[in-house]
Amino acid sequence: MIEDFHRKKFYKPYKGLTRRDYLTEKSRLQSELLKLQYWAIENKKRIAISFDGRDAAGKGGTIKRFVENLMPKHLRVVELHTPSKRESRGWFRRYSEHFPDEGELVFFDRSWYNRALIEPTMGYCSKNQYKYFIKKVLNWEEDLIARGMILIKFYLSVDQETQLFRFNERIRHPLKYWKLSENDKKAREKWHFFTKFKEQMFQRTSSQTSPWIVINANDKYYTRLSAMLYVINSIPYVENQNFRPMYHKTIEKYKTFSVNGVEFNNLNDDQFTTIQHLSSLALR
Repeated sequence: MIEDFHRKKFYKPYKGLTRRDYLTEKSRLQSELLKLQYWAIENKKRIAISFDGRDAAGKGGTIKRFVENLMPKHLRVVELHTPSKRESRGWFRRYSEHFPDEGELVFFDRSWYNRALIEPTMGYCSKNQYKYFIKKVLNWEEDLIARGMILIKFYLSVDQETQLFRFNERIRHPLKYWKLSENDKKAREKWHFFTKFKEQMFQRTSSQTSPWIVINANDKYYTRLSAMLYVINSIPYVENQNFRPMYHKTIEKYKTFSVNGVEFNNLNDDQFTTIQHLSSLALR
């Protein structure tokens, strides 16, 4: 019997945040991610973080928030398109060519799990290719982890109503309409087929060593912050991790102060009082 090791992550502090609260917490988390990146560089760690999910689940947007303040020289974002016949036959090699070097973070916007999700749903792979992948992938990942690679697998879970809303948003947006393809629409029509393959994937390709981390992706703010929080809590880049997610009331305590057009954000009470005092002295 195959045990189900996929884990659903729910972080109550990040439910229903205002945009101001979201930006405050995002800044705190990005600061931790930068520390994590320094640690990876100094210790020659190889870190791969994959994001899978349905169309419009927020994979690209979440990755964007992960990397926007990291050192670009030491990271890559991998988004592979339609495979050639050769790539389709050498499926694992297609992705292993993009795995991180020492001191590097690599983010996959859709991963090798296309073969477990969209490819069988849409008939892009044969039954034998699908079965071979499902049989081999977990051992492949566990071998990579045993050889020192840090791997985190996220699945961003979005419901039908939210996906339709985001599709309609894309259609109307003058700069995002190109994101919605005919293939996206066809995949939506096969929602229940995709769901079947998704559940099989969770059951067959998750272990204690390489679990799936499932995040409710209906709220973009929640998705991004929860994924960041999971990463910094899962990778030992500091000896004693004391980062705590901020509840809404805690976030409200952080203040902003402007001096001669220069804005100081996310100040605690002591910092706010100090800057306010120094500003008043300068005006005398």
